[in-house]
This record gives sequence, structure tokens and C-alpha cells, in this order.
Amino acid sequence: MKKTLKTAGKALLALGLLLTVFLLAVFAYHRVKMKSEKALFKPLGQVVEVDGHTMSLYVAGEGEKTLVFLSGGGTASPILDFKSLYSLLSDDYRIVVIEKFGYGFSDITGEERSFDTILRQDREALSKAGLTGPYVLCPHSMSGLEALLWAQTYPDEVEAIVGLDMATPRAYDHFDFDAMVFRERLAGIARELGLVRFFYTDGTLPQALSQEEKNLYKAIGCKIAANEDVINEGKAIPEACKTIDGMPKPDIPMLLFVSDGKGTGIENWRASQKAFASGLSDEKVIELDCGHYVHNFRQERISNEMKAFLKSLMR
Repeated sequence: MKKTLKTAGKALLALGLLLTVFLLAVFAYHRVKMKSEKALFKPLGQVVEVDGHTMSLYVAGEGEKTLVFLSGGGTASPILDFKSLYSLLSDDYRIVVIEKFGYGFSDITGEERSFDTILRQDREALSKAGLTGPYVLCPHSMSGLEALLWAQTYPDEVEAIVGLDMATPRAYDHFDFDAMVFRERLAGIARELGLVRFFYTDGTLPQALSQEEKNLYKAIGCKIAANEDVINEGKAIPEACKTIDGMPKPDIPMLLFVSDGKGTGIENWRASQKAFASGLSDEKVIELDCGHYVHNFRQERISNEMKAFLKSLMR
């Protein structure tokens, strides 16, 4: 028995040493890569100052409609993430992608991230970029809450909402936020160690991007993934849901693209969006047989449906 325990102890010690050497090697490689990637960090759009920090926006195209894309929680590079879709729309509409604090080329502030604050900052960024509403908001995932709050609080600024598998309050009724924060903290440690580089592979990035764009997306993710702003934003979801529930549902035209729900970790994801739309006077729900990042899987169909929807708003 003692011999068995001694052998097991040696095996665990050897395993521990191998793991330590592996982590040190990954960490060293990560630091070297980060130095070489510094040259890649040139904003893809324009930057404005909001609350004493730098915020990044991408603006392209012209047209009677201004489409404002709002990214889901933790999407490292919104400008590159949405490119698969907005590149199909920029010939007909003005395209705007907002990179909130903690995302893309925007600063990480480490400050509170209530949805009231996020909305105020996004509106200020648009104003400083010389943009005015009304807007067609195109939120992905968690940003659906911001879009709803925007439409409720400033109805004159929101003409319609195109949900790209967007969240609604009911999706979070049974969500484990403590587990979410724990996972994000672990992801933050993985980023510091360099382990997150194993996640950002060509297969996990939008396939419509060029190799150069994929390299930039990976570099951004390895630098900022699971930062404090992203975590604080997630913590603010319950309060945002209460605020939205406390006001009338915005009865504006909505086109909702709904995924198969896989990858969201929420059982009633699809049902929650369909239930939200059921009481609206001008809504259309399109169910897609793909994962959560619908704009990177079914961008051609989405762009065609959006064009028809936006054309109907002009009548």
C-alpha cells in the first residue's frame, strides 16, 4: 500500500512539474506574441472621447437608414465580428458598429457598467461622431437588453429593431450569474497565461474574414478577453431586466432572427424571443438552423430579409 502511494505521489509530482513547464512555456510565448502584435492595433474606425476614455466606432456606407450594430457580451472585436453581415448592407445603408468600453479598440475603464451608463455612453459616442437618429438597432445576444431599453427610454431615436439572436428579459429568469462571473474570472486568468490563444483558432472565427483580419481578431481577443468591463456588464443584467420589465414593451417594428439556442447555455432562449414578439403589432420572427452568432452563419439570408424589412419601413 505504501509503495502504491509513493508511486502515485511521484506520478502526481511529475505531472505537476510538466504542467508548470507547459504553463511557463505558453506564458512566455504569449508575451512574445503580444509584443509582435502591437503593430496590428490600429483602430479600424474612428475614436471619440466619452467620460474621459476612448471609444471606437466604425461608420461606413450611406443611405436613408442608419443601422447601429450592438455586440453580444464578451465579443472581443465587434467591428470584425459583424463584418460578415454589414459588408452585404453597406452599399444601401449607413452602417455603424459601436465598440463599448472593454471591447475592440475601446478603452477598458474598470468602472461600473450599468445598462443606463452603457446606453448613455453609446448615445454620446454617436453624437460625437456626428450621427443622429432615428436608428435601426441591430443587437446581438445580451445587447438586446440595451436595444429594448433604448427604444423604451428614447422612442424617437429608435425606428425599428433587427434582433440578431438577441436577448430578452425572460431569457435570464433562471440564469446563474454567479457561475457566469466565475467562468469569466477563469477566462481572465486564461488570457493572462496565454491559454486563450488555444480558443481563438481560424475555425472559431468568422469565416468571411481574411486571414489578416482573423489574425487581428485573435490578437484583440488575446489582449482583452474577459476583462473587468465585460464582467461588470454581465453583473448588471438583472437590474436591466427589472428596468425593462417596469416599462411598457416598445411596440415598434421588429425583425427577430432566432438561432437554435445552442451555445447560449439558456434552455428557453428561442422560446423567450418568440414570446416577447407575440404581443407586438408589427413583428416577424425567423428561426434559423444555426448557432448563436447567426450573422456569421446565415449572413446572406439575413441581409436579404433585412433589406425587405427596411424597405417596408419606407412605405
